Amino acid sequence: MNITAIYPGTFDPVTAGHLDLIARAAKLYDNIIVAIAVGTTKTPLFTIDERVALAKSVTEAFENVSVIGFSNLLVDCAKEQGAHVIIRGLRAVSDFEYEFQLAGMNRRLSPDLETVFLTPAEQYEFISSSMIKEIARLNGDVSSFVPDIVKQSLIQKFSQE
Repeated sequence: MNITAIYPGTFDPVTAGHLDLIARAAKLYDNIIVAIAVGTTKTPLFTIDERVALAKSVTEAFENVSVIGFSNLLVDCAKEQGAHVIIRGLRAVSDFEYEFQLAGMNRRLSPDLETVFLTPAEQYEFISSSMIKEIARLNGDVSSFVPDIVKQSLIQKFSQE
């Protein structure tokens, strides 16, 4: 059976933790779609086109990973892409309650979609995109948290402010 999984998020910016989960998921499923959300309650630092381009760049080594942007409901995007599984990352226990509610809502909206929770490797548990943006904004070194192209994009973005 050919199983496609979708890994949604804002990826603003894509981090080493995201890449760790993508690598783990790529071993478990035939196809992984990294789905980058346009609409969000936060204002992203990078545009949707920039986030998609960065994600494509840092995932090009994975033969079974593709990257798309989306602006509709995740369950609708998953159906359009032929996905059977939603991948969600859990960094800490504090993530669980929200993710559990989200999984329940997605199951209610689309009973055929399963949600699978993956945890990142220990060295990535504390990494969050918002922390990385704050470190970069204050000229800190983010090189151990993001791929080099993302680091350079952060430097460029904050130098324009």
